[in-house]
Amino acid sequence: MRGPHDLGGVDGFGPVAPEAKEPIFHAPWEKRALGVVLANGAINEWTIDQSRAKRESLSPVAYWSMSYYEIWLAAMAELLKERGLVSLSELATGHSAGNARKIAGRKLNASEIPAVLAGGSSYMHPAGKQARFSVGDRIMTVAQTHGGHTRLPGYATGKPGVIRAVRGNFSFADASARGDKAAADWLYSVQFKASELWSSDGGDTVCIDLWEPYLEAT
Repeated sequence: MRGPHDLGGVDGFGPVAPEAKEPIFHAPWEKRALGVVLANGAINEWTIDQSRAKRESLSPVAYWSMSYYEIWLAAMAELLKERGLVSLSELATGHSAGNARKIAGRKLNASEIPAVLAGGSSYMHPAGKQARFSVGDRIMTVAQTHGGHTRLPGYATGKPGVIRAVRGNFSFADASARGDKAAADWLYSVQFKASELWSSDGGDTVCIDLWEPYLEAT
C-alpha cells in the first residue's frame, strides 16, 4: 500500500510550483531542526531507514498538513518515545524529568553538525554473493505487498525495465527499516520508458536505482 509520501504519478495534488532562488531554510527553526535530527541519529538507536519509515507512518492528514521539517521532528519524537529516551511530558515541557539512560551511539555537539552533514555516510557492504543481473538484462519490478518501508516507488511497481549499471552491494533499505543493520543486496540503475510508467506518448526514459529483491528476470 502506498503511503502519503509516495506521490509520484498521483493526480489531484495540484501543479509543482518551484520557488525562485529558494533558500536552504525558510525559517531559523528549520536549521535547528536539521541539527537536532542529525544529532539524534548519532545516538545510534535507529537506522536512517527506520527514521524514514517513521515519517512515512504518520497519518496522511498529518503528513500532508506539515512542512518538511515538521515531519522530521514529529517522526523523531515518536522514535525517542518508543525507545524510552523521552516521555510525552518531557516533550511537552522541553525539559528532562528523569534519569538519563546510556545510549548506543555518541553525543554529537552542535559544532560537529556541519562536518557530519558534509561527510555523509557509506552504506556499501562486502558482497556475499554474485550479482544476479548484468548491464542490458531486461527485468520486471515486483508488486510491493509487504506494506513496510521500500525504496521502490509505487509508480514503478510491476513495470518492465533494462539494467543500465551495476552499482554495488549496499544496505537494503526494506530490511534496515525493520532494524536489520547487516542486511545488504546488489543495487542497479534500471531504465524505464516513461510510456510504461505513466502512459506517456513521448520518448522519455527514467532511471531509478533499485535493489535486487525488487527485480525479476524476464
